[in-house]
Amino acid sequence: MSHRPPDRPRRRSRPPRPAAPVRPATRPLAAVAATAALAAALTGCAAERDPGVYTIMNSGTDEPYHTWDQEVMDRCGAEAGVRVQQISVPADQLVPKALRMASSGSLPDVLILDGSDLPQFAAAGGLVPLEDLGLTTDTLSPGAVAFGSYDGVYYGAARSVNSLGLFYNTALLADAGIDPPETWAELSEAAAALTEGDRYGLAISALATEDGVYQFLPWLWSNGGDERDLTSPESVAALEYVASLIEDGSASRSAVNWTQADVNDQFIAGNAAMMVNGPWQMPVLREHPDLEWAVVEIPVPEAGATPVAPIGGETYTVPVNAENTERQRTAARLIACLTTPEAQLDWSTKGSNVPVDSGAAEAYREEVPELAPFADQVQTARSRTQYVGTEWNTYSQAIGGALQAALTGEAAPEAAMAAAQSRIEAELEGTP
Repeated sequence: MSHRPPDRPRRRSRPPRPAAPVRPATRPLAAVAATAALAAALTGCAAERDPGVYTIMNSGTDEPYHTWDQEVMDRCGAEAGVRVQQISVPADQLVPKALRMASSGSLPDVLILDGSDLPQFAAAGGLVPLEDLGLTTDTLSPGAVAFGSYDGVYYGAARSVNSLGLFYNTALLADAGIDPPETWAELSEAAAALTEGDRYGLAISALATEDGVYQFLPWLWSNGGDERDLTSPESVAALEYVASLIEDGSASRSAVNWTQADVNDQFIAGNAAMMVNGPWQMPVLREHPDLEWAVVEIPVPEAGATPVAPIGGETYTVPVNAENTERQRTAARLIACLTTPEAQLDWSTKGSNVPVDSGAAEAYREEVPELAPFADQVQTARSRTQYVGTEWNTYSQAIGGALQAALTGEAAPEAAMAAAQSRIEAELEGTP
């Protein structure tokens, strides 16, 4: 959330452009526009470039993140003997701008893409495999590797990532004698016990957009469900569980209208004792020092099960800009410098995200103990596009529709999932 769950928190952000605000479902942008535009770039009509200036395009328009980015880019440029120019555009404009630049052969040397956007560029042949340029994945978790990969090829290096956890009001749980829940049953019991007056036990986002879908995925995946088979018993049971939290009054029916920022607001206001959210909310939480909170990993169906949540953030890629291998290798050197373990740790502690390097993640646990559970959560997290690639938007919109139908009482969870599965199959069959 993804929601482009961006790797930099915005004041009222969602996950990492948890996926950005939801993109038109279908594939116009993904498979058609991207392929056409990137194909044009591959024909060799590239603009002449200043050999001493390298460009990096990102969505880092906010301060102080833009300045922090430029500082590290300047340092890495100096190490590579070049000057780095940062091109920053709003998150929802980055992909359209990149497509326009591709059509004129003027893509930047480094393109920072949200993880959910990477597949469309890779599928169109517009990205250079990073391992071909000397970057390795030796210290990354399987989820982090998959996050930057398409069709088994590693194209994008992440500086930091994010996921979801269960935040809780420590004072409220302590007063009620409740331990932080670890299983679905414990969460249901805790949420019911903590619901009192105008306060709900749990706040979640269940929008039909990426915010709600991003938050539903931990229940789906941790239960063994799969977006490719929404009618499986495991998938249906995940939706039944979320619906039960609404039905018994432990979570508000307004969840179908809440963004993840809204969920955070409810938690801060004392209207929820617990919430599902991501580390990007940390800057806002810190503005309320009187609020005592902590976070644990997302509860699992049964004790001992492995929590599987989505991983969000941005990836550093090298676009194909005609055949200039030496320039591509220098771009890869810049990426390597920008994503060193030290750079990951520095950015993650500043930006409330999690390093992907195992050593940096260990140091992060000590430096930011309140967010340490996220360092554990991302070890088993996976990319939304890992199995469905460029078709993710089709799956996401269908899941969002199922959420809305089930939680508003329009349809039983089993029927809602069946309708979502039929929608996906119909759209994929009709895709050119």
